[in-house]
Amino acid sequence: MKQLEMYAMTDVGKRRQHNEDYVGISAAHGVAVLADGMGGYNAGEVASRMAVEIITAAIQEKILQMPTALLNEHTGFTEESVLVRNAILLANNSIFRASSTKAGCAGMGTTVLVAAFYGDRITAAHVGDSRMYRLRDNILSHVTEDHSLIHEQVRRGLVTAANARNSSIKNLVTRALGVDAGVEADIVEDMVFEGDLYLMCSDGLTDVVSDEIIHSTLSHHHNNLPATASRLIELANEAGGPDNISVILIKAPTTTPKKGIFSRLFRK
Repeated sequence: MKQLEMYAMTDVGKRRQHNEDYVGISAAHGVAVLADGMGGYNAGEVASRMAVEIITAAIQEKILQMPTALLNEHTGFTEESVLVRNAILLANNSIFRASSTKAGCAGMGTTVLVAAFYGDRITAAHVGDSRMYRLRDNILSHVTEDHSLIHEQVRRGLVTAANARNSSIKNLVTRALGVDAGVEADIVEDMVFEGDLYLMCSDGLTDVVSDEIIHSTLSHHHNNLPATASRLIELANEAGGPDNISVILIKAPTTTPKKGIFSRLFRK
């Protein structure tokens, strides 16, 4: 696979004093990580930065030396997915330990969203409500499902998607990195096809910009990733910018992979 095109952008928004989001990309390694921190004064910034730096370093250290898409005999998933999962657990342990021992870090945590590309595949892993979309053949799909109380209520039919956008509990996550000694990450493996465009984003975008507008923006600007990222952040700020806004855009190279789709969900 030729090298991916990646672009990342983050913005403090209109109402926050600090940016507790953190992003990291490495097109050469096929890795992108986004985190949305939470906690006391500055603690969210610490947690999100720790998550991105620890996970990125752990994946970069090994992924290029691994046989591509080799199945792990214990899990039935690729070794790359196991690497991503272990990197998330490593970050969780480090953040939890810092939260328990360092002054000013008590109660900190963060969402995390990780994408690893290898061969003609992607592993997407997440904890929390940072979200990944895929635009393929002009169809926008959710790659991840939010770990949030409001999403769980929508899934169960207790709340409509329209009402969820204005719910007072829309920012309550059911999973986060660093708040407990253990964490459960959802991991999705899938094939990557020519022309695929992936969007990773924090809830500072998705809380105020609808899927329909995201779809339209990606469709109209997909050949210019910096312009697309800028427009998405502009849309969130035009809607009030109540939170930090982060986006990572990843465009698949122009190679044609093998036919067929493999997509599974792996839970710890």
